[in-house]
Amino acid sequence: MNLAGLLPHVLPIGIGLLVVLLLSLVPDPHRRPLNALGIAGAGGVYFSGGGLGAWELPFGALMLYVAHRGLTSWTYIGIGWLLHTAWDVVHHLKGDPILPFAHDSSLGCAICDPVIALWCLRGGPHLRELVPASASRAKAQS
Repeated sequence: MNLAGLLPHVLPIGIGLLVVLLLSLVPDPHRRPLNALGIAGAGGVYFSGGGLGAWELPFGALMLYVAHRGLTSWTYIGIGWLLHTAWDVVHHLKGDPILPFAHDSSLGCAICDPVIALWCLRGGPHLRELVPASASRAKAQS
């Protein structure tokens, strides 16, 4: 078994977990709007490459709509990350990576994004809600 061959597939999961960890530390009133901005930005990351031609524009518009709905809904933010995952897969299969100098960067993004999406679909909880022992201690103190 070639462990180095697994690294490009495991590292994006670690990056997704790190992103979730850092975002979970953002104070609650700002956490969802910050994530909505992230979705808006994710909708435009392929614009400069234009690998899918004019299709990049309606996807960007869709992501902007989802980001707007995400200002008040964690579900829409999670959906946005899943939509971006699908867009990453299409770009990877077409051979048009998100980072032109890194061939498998779209694949890595497609692996990382669902990790973030799952956290968002859970309501973007704070770190202490993610760690079971910490959550039970917090409830006991309440």
